[in-house]
Amino acid sequence: MRTSVFAYTKKGMDTALRIIAELGGDCRAWAPERIAGGVFLPIPKPSAPLYGKAFGDSDALVFVSSCGIAVRCISPFIKSKLEDPAVVVVDETGAFAISLLSGHIGGANGLAKRLACALGGTAVITTATDANGRFSVDSWASSQGFSISSTDAAKAVSAAILEGDVPFVSDFDVKGALPKGLYAGEDGAIGIYLTYADESAAPFDVTLRLVPKCVVLGIGCRRGTPAESIKYAVDKTLTYHGIDFSAVKSAASIDLKRDEAGLLEYCREAGLDISFYSAEELNAVKGDFTPSVFVKLTTGVDNVCERAALLCADELIIKKTAENGVTVAAALVKTEVRFE
Repeated sequence: MRTSVFAYTKKGMDTALRIIAELGGDCRAWAPERIAGGVFLPIPKPSAPLYGKAFGDSDALVFVSSCGIAVRCISPFIKSKLEDPAVVVVDETGAFAISLLSGHIGGANGLAKRLACALGGTAVITTATDANGRFSVDSWASSQGFSISSTDAAKAVSAAILEGDVPFVSDFDVKGALPKGLYAGEDGAIGIYLTYADESAAPFDVTLRLVPKCVVLGIGCRRGTPAESIKYAVDKTLTYHGIDFSAVKSAASIDLKRDEAGLLEYCREAGLDISFYSAEELNAVKGDFTPSVFVKLTTGVDNVCERAALLCADELIIKKTAENGVTVAAALVKTEVRFE
């Protein structure tokens, strides 16, 4: 976790050092120029560019200061709950750790609790679901690495949970009991749907879709195929089958494509890791695949995309789809849901 820590007094710097010791990892620290030194870099003048860069580059900001200082430093840079980093304010004695911004998705609530425990202080959490002991959908989704389909739907679900229980339905196995605020149900005015399906799937009048990274793409292509053609083929295939792209976790292909510029560019721009496998490895995959004599003669395996996708997952959910020299398949990784 990339954390930026700011302290403004010598006593605050002592507390900041305890915070850095607790968090470890990639921590950067700043203090006013008159007291900076050691691990503390000097806060420049003007300071706004530093706070803006820290806000954009960090997973969390910790201010050992008053809330007022923190608010004035971050206010020009606040965007949305989906983008903002966690911001926690700790008083210079370490008595209180206050979750100030992005308590759920950014993880400020959890960070405040962790710092309070380490400092022997008290965590101050003001988000309504937490204060009332109800299920926090955005916090849980963030902790699981699930995408949230709509911030408006998330707000509506959170408001509904404060008033009563809301239905929850999942395309995946759920282990253990549902938390306080949810019940199993497939219809209603507002509810949560855990799925890899896109927005066309909406069992509730207002449906909040939570989307795990659980789909692996198998991709094959002609030599020299540009990234735009691969993107078009992938997007068209997923849309046709009603799969949300945010469910895609990675891609796979044959090792003959390891230096395929268009494929590598597409994966880089899409934010996907890609794995490459030999013909021998692909031929060893068990299943019912769509064979091609031409592909067999060219690559040594009768089907690249289906075998590659399934080699990294558990169930083939899209058979080979060809589009302008690109073949796409998709497989589903077995996913279990836990609320503990």
